[in-house]
Amino acid sequence: MANPLFARKPLSLLLEELHGENRLRRVLGPVQLTSLGVGAVIGAGIFVATGAVAKETAGPALMLSYAVAGFVCMLAGLCYAEFASMVPVAGSAYTYAYATLGELFAWIIGWDLVLEYAVSAATVADGWSGYFQSVLAVFGWKLPHAIAGPVVNYDPRLGKVIATGSFVNLPALLIVVLVTVVLVVGIRESANLNTTLVGIKVGAVVFVIALGAFYVNSANWHPFAPYGLTGLQVFGHTLLGQSDAGGKPLGVLAGAALAFFSYIGFDSVSTHSEEARKPQRDVPIAILVSLVLCTLLYMGVVAVLTGMVPYGQLDINAPVADAFGRVGLRWAQLIIAAAGIAGITSVLLVTMLSQARVLLAIARDGLLPMGFFGAVHERYRTPWKSTIATGIFVAALAAFLPISVLLMLVNMGTLLAFVIVCGAVLIMRRKHPEAERPFRVPFVPLVPVLGILSCLLLMFSLPSENWLRLFVWLGIGLVIYFTYGRRHSRLAAARPAGDDTLREVKEERTA
Repeated sequence: MANPLFARKPLSLLLEELHGENRLRRVLGPVQLTSLGVGAVIGAGIFVATGAVAKETAGPALMLSYAVAGFVCMLAGLCYAEFASMVPVAGSAYTYAYATLGELFAWIIGWDLVLEYAVSAATVADGWSGYFQSVLAVFGWKLPHAIAGPVVNYDPRLGKVIATGSFVNLPALLIVVLVTVVLVVGIRESANLNTTLVGIKVGAVVFVIALGAFYVNSANWHPFAPYGLTGLQVFGHTLLGQSDAGGKPLGVLAGAALAFFSYIGFDSVSTHSEEARKPQRDVPIAILVSLVLCTLLYMGVVAVLTGMVPYGQLDINAPVADAFGRVGLRWAQLIIAAAGIAGITSVLLVTMLSQARVLLAIARDGLLPMGFFGAVHERYRTPWKSTIATGIFVAALAAFLPISVLLMLVNMGTLLAFVIVCGAVLIMRRKHPEAERPFRVPFVPLVPVLGILSCLLLMFSLPSENWLRLFVWLGIGLVIYFTYGRRHSRLAAARPAGDDTLREVKEERTA
């Protein structure tokens, strides 16, 4: 008898779940889906992470780091696009893993996605706080230190986390609460707001590149790669490149592992497949277009930023706005800071939106309490309880932890998710070659294998303590699975009685 831990959710069942009354509303078109992808990608990565990574890890060679990270994401994005076109339901990589690798792996990746989206949202909220305070500074206002930042921060010179003297990051806390309210109201309203915010921030990014190009001093690009072109570790032991006082790897590869955070969110497009009007066509287009567009914009901004200000002098909280202030363009600094607030808000909106839908998909399978995480609001047709729970968790992280700590943690979880999705494509091609694939990954098995290897390479380019944090998080998840999820799994409950019971479960879940 097959081990129920590795029982796979039949593809036919996933397709049947597309129908029924208790489904999310299909209201998203190609422009809105692409805006969700761009909205999740263009934000804290450009407006915040560029400063910290260029200053502390890669230098001007961060341009190459973004190219490497974009290539890795493109490989994974092709795999996401194939699955999203085959099975356009909520759940993203969790759903794909359930159909290919079995329930235990599905739970692991689902729990990993909770880490990805929640910690990513908290990181973005911290970045929003920095830009909000930079706008206040233009008018000569300053928040009290006790409510202006995280409780702790990472000091690269000492190689450890130190106390800041602050008690809470109040702006980060308040923006999370506001976004949570917007998300509960409805997907159409959230998507329309996001489209508006995306338009504002893409315009601001183009403005930064066009205006900043006139203030670039090419001497600031020398040395181009002060930390080297590598930065590879294996569980704390440096194989290639340099490391700082705390043992954190430095160089282009290490920069790519951190810059990878900037691309987190393109996969969130696949979590909204169930809400797309024509998912088989529009979701793959949205994933790929958003990735290509965002890579070009990222490289342009990094070139301008490191050309305007020596990399060692970059501000780590609001680097783009600060760079324009340094060259005397105070009016531009205000515009960029305001656009940064709008742009980062859209990232926060999309990541929290995606988090709630992953929890919804897991609850539908019985691995989390359906009455709470699977509750869909009668009027708004949104997973409102999951959204509120997400808001509370994200607010707690954003209020007390710094960007530098959150950044590395979220990258590790996301890269693991990408490894599993790339592997799942290979398994599905072998197990279900007959399945309809409106979009197909080209050059299989080369593309998925390259995706797996490149993601693993970046995982080993992150500081070793992130492996420990990942294992601790997954350990907590396994405790929840074996104490609750395994006993309440609807697929496992249906298996002993055969296909008839499985059919009853399917009818119950779509009722």
